[in-house]
Amino acid sequence: MVSQNNSGAWLSKDAHDRLTAELEELIASRPAMAAEINARREEGDLRENGGYHAAKEEQGKMESRIRYLQDFLRTAQVGDAPSANEVAAGSVVTVAFDDDPDDTETFLLGSREIAATTDLTVYSPESALGAAILGHAEGDTVTYATPTGAQMKVTIVKLAQFEG
Repeated sequence: MVSQNNSGAWLSKDAHDRLTAELEELIASRPAMAAEINARREEGDLRENGGYHAAKEEQGKMESRIRYLQDFLRTAQVGDAPSANEVAAGSVVTVAFDDDPDDTETFLLGSREIAATTDLTVYSPESALGAAILGHAEGDTVTYATPTGAQMKVTIVKLAQFEG
């Protein structure tokens, strides 16, 4: 049930609904924010009006979040996680580091926006580790460069579909 749009991040239906509700709430609060700015503007000299500047800064953050959510939700893949035999966004992956079967980590490959809906650690498919394992299957070993430049080797031990 995943949409055919492969350019966006994968989201569970719950995460999509949560983000849609947040977007609707932010849009609905625009008139109140405009009223707050207007009220602060009437307090006097704008150069020395901390309340006005704080309200304008808050409005900027809110508008930025609205634009981000609109773009993110427009391109997101929504539905059940893919059940492929290779790592994809929406996969729960267990990797062993440097061929050490005792040094493992299990995580969800997905958007940071889904992190609020799971106890699993979430790695982005664009992260160094995520990009390295994307498209690989159970048993594959890949080497990737960490953000510090160190080379890290991981073996995909287990692959499962995210159940939410």
